[in-house]
Amino acid sequence: MATTTALVVTRHGGPEVLALEEREVPPPGPGEALVEVAAGGVNFIDAYMREGIYASEPPYVQGFEAAGTVREVGEGAAVAVGDRVAWSMTAGLHAGLVIADSTRLLPVPDDVDLETACAATLQGLTAHALVTSCYPVQEGTIALVHAAAGGVGQLLTQMITSRGGTVIATAGSHGKLEIARSRGASELIDYSDTDDLAGEIAAAAQRLGATQGVDVAYDGVGKATFDASLSSLRPRGTLVLFGGASGQVPPFDLQRLNAGGSLFVTRPSLAHFIIEREELLMRGREVFEEISSGRLDIAIGGRYSFAEAAQAYQALEGRQTTGKVILIP
Repeated sequence: MATTTALVVTRHGGPEVLALEEREVPPPGPGEALVEVAAGGVNFIDAYMREGIYASEPPYVQGFEAAGTVREVGEGAAVAVGDRVAWSMTAGLHAGLVIADSTRLLPVPDDVDLETACAATLQGLTAHALVTSCYPVQEGTIALVHAAAGGVGQLLTQMITSRGGTVIATAGSHGKLEIARSRGASELIDYSDTDDLAGEIAAAAQRLGATQGVDVAYDGVGKATFDASLSSLRPRGTLVLFGGASGQVPPFDLQRLNAGGSLFVTRPSLAHFIIEREELLMRGREVFEEISSGRLDIAIGGRYSFAEAAQAYQALEGRQTTGKVILIP
């Protein structure tokens, strides 16, 4: 039986609870594939599980995103030896060798390298679901994107503008706002330098002609920006709350949705938008096609070894990163 080095969450807590362990890897069973991992993605979902915000029982292998090459397959597998693949929303991917359900693997085109494929998978599929299914962005859409220099934020900004929408971007520094501008954002707001974020957003919307507010607010920051996001919406506008980088949003009075203009709020998880393999493959194909065509640029903001994983998560959770952070086995 093969062995591999794995990044393990030893108990609930901060990045300091991560440890490297040698673990046995069984041969792939029916429908499974053994994948040699080239890169693993660093994501907030890992932190939420490690901290116990999302249900988890340590010890377990960390990681919900990876890309690599198929080295062995079981009977009836949906992939072949040598295939280049990427996948996400499956636990235990931060290891050198991983047994995978072959039906959850996305084929990676030859013109997309594996590090880029890894960086694009969880956040790329998430952004795709947000702009196509949670709120269908189209020509003329005015969208608010918080943390627009982050991994999902950069992808959202590019996907919205490529579909004919206009982006009001927020970020926590001038440098990050310049990144958002380079991705196509039209209005820029530094939320670390204002006492009236809602007012700044309303003024930006006015400049764009959205006198009643934005059509959609994409909020992965959570607690610190939720109220401003809700107040930014036009009547019957939509708030897509897809993360809580600043903390989880506390319970609130649903009557606020009525008072704000019959508003909509959704709290999506990617898992519910890739349940069927056909939908998974469709989203993966469209994201990789956007990369291949040059419409979508994937920024890798940091590369860390497995031994440096704690530093990688400290940077992510401290909101010190721009673009995607990946781990290299």
